[in-house]
Amino acid sequence: MSESIFNTIQALTAINSPSGYTEKAIQYVKGEAEQLGYPTEVTNKGALLITAKGENDEAQKCVTAHVDTLGAMVKEIKEDGRLSLDLIGGFSYNAIEGEYCEIETSSGQIYTGTICLHETSVHVYRNNDDISRDIEHMEVRIDEKVSTKEETQSLGIEVGDFISFDPRTQITSSGFIKSRHLDDKASVAMIIEFLKTIKNKNLTLPHTIQFYISNNEEIGYGANASISPKISEFIAFDMGALGDGQASDEYTVSICAKDASGPYHKGLREQLVELCKINQIPYKVDIYPYYSSDASAALKAGADIKHGLFGAGIESSHALERTHIDSIKATQALLQAYCLAAIQS
Repeated sequence: MSESIFNTIQALTAINSPSGYTEKAIQYVKGEAEQLGYPTEVTNKGALLITAKGENDEAQKCVTAHVDTLGAMVKEIKEDGRLSLDLIGGFSYNAIEGEYCEIETSSGQIYTGTICLHETSVHVYRNNDDISRDIEHMEVRIDEKVSTKEETQSLGIEVGDFISFDPRTQITSSGFIKSRHLDDKASVAMIIEFLKTIKNKNLTLPHTIQFYISNNEEIGYGANASISPKISEFIAFDMGALGDGQASDEYTVSICAKDASGPYHKGLREQLVELCKINQIPYKVDIYPYYSSDASAALKAGADIKHGLFGAGIESSHALERTHIDSIKATQALLQAYCLAAIQS
């Protein structure tokens, strides 16, 4: 199981998909689902709906995970040919300093580069550690022979082109997987693997489940539309936030009790905990202080649902992310247990 899930995560993280430009990742997941025989639908917003039929088609569940990631966009072509960049998603420039990246033009041409502080060289700029890492000082150094604005423009690079970060996905012999984009491609990969399990083991779902692969979660409005009125339970299958004061870790599944949007549905959260206890799944219940999800976005959009959130514990979220196979296995186990459980009245 570990080799298969790692391979799927690697395949997904290798596809650039910053919020606003996720078509390739959506098409990859769509192809995987259709190859297994599941009906799919792409919404007007570009999200993917995968339907897994269950015995009860009137009372349905939704499990959502997102393929969109953090990224950036060309803000300005500078006079020296370098690029000013504007961030997509919630993070700071210091999280991407020194990162390799790709710039894709409107014609599909891809150029590589590095995200640098303009005043990087310590041999030239004294006390450059005091310089703010912000839109004024951070830039993309393109790997082309350009030194003027006109030379960069001649490459076809324009304001508004997407910039994707090197995913740097690595798997260690000790069972860790690390990448810039485990949030939330690890969860999407687990959904793909579970869809395979349903087919391979002829599992019977008690309720029809809409697996909702969203494409705008990092900018706040992912799975907040195209929600069937038959859906009464809605799970954001995302990630657990780790840090000082947090209960979650890289070896268990993290169940969210509350985030910045408020508490998650108490009864659904308690059901998730009970499923962990019954199935001997290692888990932690936690509060994520600066976090919101597609489940909270759905509620804000007016969806009449019970909402929950769980996922693998991800170290250094929105930066150099890492988790362990133990956390992935625990999360896979809870996903399966939840999908095979009846909706509680």
